Amino acid sequence: MASSAPGRGGRQLILPAAAVALMVIVGAEPAAACYPRVFSFGDSLTDTGNFRFYYGNNSGEPALRPPYGETFFRRATGRFSNGRLVLDFIADTMGLPFVRPYLSGRRAEDFACGANFAVGGATALGPDFFRSRGFDIGDGRVHLGLQMKWFHDLLELLCRSGRSGCSDMISQSLFIVGEIGGNDYNLPLLSRVPIEKIRSFTPSVVAKISSTITELIGLGAKNLVVPGNLPIGCVPKYLLIFKSDDKEDYEPETGCLRWMNEFSEYHNKLLLEELEKLRKLNPGVTIIYADYYGAAMEIFHSPERFGIEEPLVACCGGEGPYGVSLSTACGYGDYKVCDNPDKYGSWDGFHPSEAAYKGIAMGLLRGTYTQPSIASTTSSCPQLTELGSSVEYKSRGTVLHFSAVAHVIGWVLFYLLFFSYRFYSSLFTVSL
Repeated sequence: MASSAPGRGGRQLILPAAAVALMVIVGAEPAAACYPRVFSFGDSLTDTGNFRFYYGNNSGEPALRPPYGETFFRRATGRFSNGRLVLDFIADTMGLPFVRPYLSGRRAEDFACGANFAVGGATALGPDFFRSRGFDIGDGRVHLGLQMKWFHDLLELLCRSGRSGCSDMISQSLFIVGEIGGNDYNLPLLSRVPIEKIRSFTPSVVAKISSTITELIGLGAKNLVVPGNLPIGCVPKYLLIFKSDDKEDYEPETGCLRWMNEFSEYHNKLLLEELEKLRKLNPGVTIIYADYYGAAMEIFHSPERFGIEEPLVACCGGEGPYGVSLSTACGYGDYKVCDNPDKYGSWDGFHPSEAAYKGIAMGLLRGTYTQPSIASTTSSCPQLTELGSSVEYKSRGTVLHFSAVAHVIGWVLFYLLFFSYRFYSSLFTVSL
């Protein structure tokens, strides 16, 4: 309702208050970054654009063109989803910009906040491992060893005065040895290699992740996050390819393939055991296990809590109960795109949607699915503590925290009262 005072006075009351509210919201100081830099390694679940630079725009990869990236960025960025990834949510929550793809930078200034070495399709193990077991993945595929070589190259760029001059930088940074190893299993699975043989790869995959962590610690890393594998039995493409008439092959609570999820759990079990050994060998280093499996299963057990209506269906793909087909794929052939990707657990049948990535990231950042809790390992990151105790409202993908909202509202009310007092005081003075 408009003020009963003369029109000009009423507008003087309203406009300053609106301006002050805007200044309070826009001019609020951003939270200090939890870590000065983030360095990340991995595959398509973490790739923020390296694939484009490594393989080129003419590779034919659909992730390099729309509809990929349509939800948040409104353009294809090289991310294998419709929007942000777990890494993006982690960086943003910790007060950092999105982590730059390593292959997109040239100068030291380009990596002021870290670098991402992940590339879509990357494996933990190199091609020689697979060749020795009768399976050829080709020589052009990126693997964890190559990503570590890139990290060493970057250190040469950042540490002009020698590695000793970078000791503080490395020790203060956060390292995310991203969800790597999935493709070591995906490639043979898609070639119908028996699961028993693929299972025999797992100790070698975990050993490679372990040796990479050890190498990073040797370079001075003190803070590392190591994700486990996602529940691959809930991947729409696998649900189609390995469709079974036997109900016992499926988890009754989720509809995911039981035997495939058990394989993911096997990988994660071996990884957890290895991380515990590394913790004992490196007592001054924080090694956090990120339980991607547990965080993702929350979505498949209770999708409505995340605003998801179709947890096992791809938004972009083909026809059928899982939104995928053998003849088309997102970006290939006569594919279809859903109207609202936020309602789907999968984007393209292999990769999670932004909504699913967000659900996983929030589970990790709150500490529910990190061992030890990520919030308990740093005293310089109050936003993580606040996140852990906040009440989340899901509206257009925005997470609102009562503490921040109350702070803004308090200042707005203060200035409303202040200008109201000034306005009515002036009226009183004039009337006298």
